[in-house]
Amino acid sequence: MKKVRLDTFHTGNFDKGAGFIKQTLWYFVNALIVRASWNPFMGIKIALLKAFGAKIGKGLIIKNNVCIKFPWKLTIGDHVWLGENCWIDNLDSVTIGNHVCISQGALLLTGNHDYTLTSFDYRNAPIVIEDGAWIGARAVVCPGVTVRSHAILTVGSIATKDMEAYGIYQGNPAQLIRKRVIT
Repeated sequence: MKKVRLDTFHTGNFDKGAGFIKQTLWYFVNALIVRASWNPFMGIKIALLKAFGAKIGKGLIIKNNVCIKFPWKLTIGDHVWLGENCWIDNLDSVTIGNHVCISQGALLLTGNHDYTLTSFDYRNAPIVIEDGAWIGARAVVCPGVTVRSHAILTVGSIATKDMEAYGIYQGNPAQLIRKRVIT
């Protein structure tokens, strides 16, 4: 087996979408104001996200300790809920439709590493969450997944493939368990 030196790994093979200064400034603004548990003022958080390039509709509820990697790669529709400790790790674009709930501790993960390469390059893909969907607490949406209209990913489940409209998904990997009926 060929021995690989750790200094041969690199992770800079994707477009971060902003320069070093903007990224650094966002890091501190996010840590000190947007993500901070001391700041309950959603208006300030939303204004800062928009100032850094996020496209946000009306009626966003953003709770404490929400982590957003790159706001300039984020689009959020109207009347969206981002619960405590959810993490939008958007190395690629994340699009969230209208009337969507991202529950506490949920993770939207747009990238990972290609373990088949010694360079450990990133493998990124966008996430789309369509109108009326609900991502349950501590659930994970993986790179390249589209959560179709009004689908539900239940608590602790992991979506590795697209979810059909009005489907309720559970498990790891998440499987369709039944259809959602809205009355």
